Amino acid sequence: MGHASSQAAGAEHSAAKPLSMLVAAVGVVYGDIGTSPLYTLKEVFSGAYGVPVNHDGVLGILSLIFWSLIWVVSLKYMMFVLRADNQGEGGIMALTALARRAAAGRARLRTFLVICGLIGAALFYGDSMITPAISVLSAIEGLGLAFEGIDHWVVPLSVVVLVALFLIQRHGTARIGILFGPIMVTWFLVLGALGVYGISQHPEVLQAVNPAWAVHFFVVHPGMGVAILGAVVLALTGAEALYADMGHFGRKPIARAWFILVLPGLMLNYFGQGALLLGDPEAARNPFYLLAPSWALLPLVGLSTLATVIASQAVISGAFSLTRQAIQLGYIPRMYIQHTSSAEQGQIYIGAVNWSLMIGVVLLVLGFESSGALASAYGVAVTGTMLMTTILVSAVVLLLWKWPPLLAVPLLFGFLLVDGLYFAANVPKIIQGGAFPVIAGIALFVLMTTWKRGKQLLVDRLDEGALPLPIFISSIRVQPPHRVQGTAVFLTARSDAVPHALLHNLLHNQVLHEQVVLLTVVYEDIPRVPPQRRFEVDAYGEGFFRVILHFGFTDEPDVPQALKLCHLDDLDFSPMRTTYFLSRETVIASKLEGMARWRESLFAFMLKNANGNLRFFNLPLNRVIELGTQVEM
Repeated sequence: MGHASSQAAGAEHSAAKPLSMLVAAVGVVYGDIGTSPLYTLKEVFSGAYGVPVNHDGVLGILSLIFWSLIWVVSLKYMMFVLRADNQGEGGIMALTALARRAAAGRARLRTFLVICGLIGAALFYGDSMITPAISVLSAIEGLGLAFEGIDHWVVPLSVVVLVALFLIQRHGTARIGILFGPIMVTWFLVLGALGVYGISQHPEVLQAVNPAWAVHFFVVHPGMGVAILGAVVLALTGAEALYADMGHFGRKPIARAWFILVLPGLMLNYFGQGALLLGDPEAARNPFYLLAPSWALLPLVGLSTLATVIASQAVISGAFSLTRQAIQLGYIPRMYIQHTSSAEQGQIYIGAVNWSLMIGVVLLVLGFESSGALASAYGVAVTGTMLMTTILVSAVVLLLWKWPPLLAVPLLFGFLLVDGLYFAANVPKIIQGGAFPVIAGIALFVLMTTWKRGKQLLVDRLDEGALPLPIFISSIRVQPPHRVQGTAVFLTARSDAVPHALLHNLLHNQVLHEQVVLLTVVYEDIPRVPPQRRFEVDAYGEGFFRVILHFGFTDEPDVPQALKLCHLDDLDFSPMRTTYFLSRETVIASKLEGMARWRESLFAFMLKNANGNLRFFNLPLNRVIELGTQVEM
């Protein structure tokens, strides 16, 4: 779910030609859903579901795929969800911020919506591991059709390709990203051409456009009907990317690319594979590759591998971007974020996320060994995220947009019903191997909620012994300490109380700077805060100032750069006159009322290993003093 986006890039894209925007959108947004034909029908007719490879079975499944793509992607995402943008940004965390705003004044609803958003985000990380594994495996499995006895090389080759992909992340993807668009456009044209070739052999396959075939399938196979949705959902993987990448391209290029190129290419290919199965039921073992003429098999394996690497790259980039948004919104500990492009803000690299994903992906490939086995684990995470998106969008539509309930409720109910059916169909997969993304999602959900709750408890504990700022300033007037030249900036979560670092500094060093700035960084529920709204300052007298910096959840929190916007005569933030004082808290688990002891211990561990304010706020290394304090939770 690629997020190689930026404000600078957005300005360039807005001036670019619509065709180049469309090509770029195809390259970044549609890699995941575009590679679904590699394994969807192969899984449906694999035998695990017992779908007969006959006229009615093939047309029924194709009708389900066709109308699922129309209802879920074309209607729900293209015509509806993409309109729920947060100042142009999309994705589950941006939508959660929007829903929080919609539920202002409704505490319980707000909490419920935040939990839904966190569940969706946690499941997305599980999906981020399965997508590269199943995509690359399914592409390289084509070699088994070209060369006899090479099957045992599929897993090692897949691991090599995937590890190489993760190793190049720290160098940035700007250079190879230029190739993404043309390669994916070629991919969809090839999908369409193969489909037309197949359809020409058995044109009667086009009858599947009639939804009656989908209904007929459910009637004839009532027990299998809902369960088969667990395989059909493979055709929808990557639908969330359409929304997540809206901040990069905007709604129109994404929608145009879908209707002009992607949807026709996908549907022609699915119908072509269906036509092949009508003529040769034995081709169900790998209908995608067997649809191609024998001379085209090796080039198709090469193109498929490139396409799956691009799909994997998009998901990895999406994990980086989602992590940064979650950090800014306070749900994940701060991590070191490396910018891989001086021009594009959205091209970032987070080492901890990269290596965690790589370990997860390699373990999945080694553990499942084939795309068919992995398909049995796929779907739980992606349908869970889609269901959470629908719930959050429903809150935005009804509470923020205030659509008439008579119009909105039936449509939203339809979306929830379909998403609920798909999710229910995938729940049994938890026993079949789908527990991996669920366990990963539960673990991440626990980590995110523990971090958020722990940070709130930490602030509360520090507040209990905090000295009100007016009382402190009054005591300074009565007994003025020795003042030294320069500006001292104390980072604090509370702007109306004296920071612990300030008290420790005064206690041990017996001095105060001429200017003392209490700096609070506030993150808004919007992607970007304009420069004119970045800065708030109040003077308290005696050289004390309160400064509040506002950032959005996609902004780069560069504190020294932001302080340059302050043009007060009394304040001098020149680098050689400014010293930053940070407080580093060490948490000790105790029997005080708060969280369970194991969660307090977990929070203490996370806090100890979190990236400090120094790097996160881009503070100058030689102008920072850290003072520690112990806090019982």
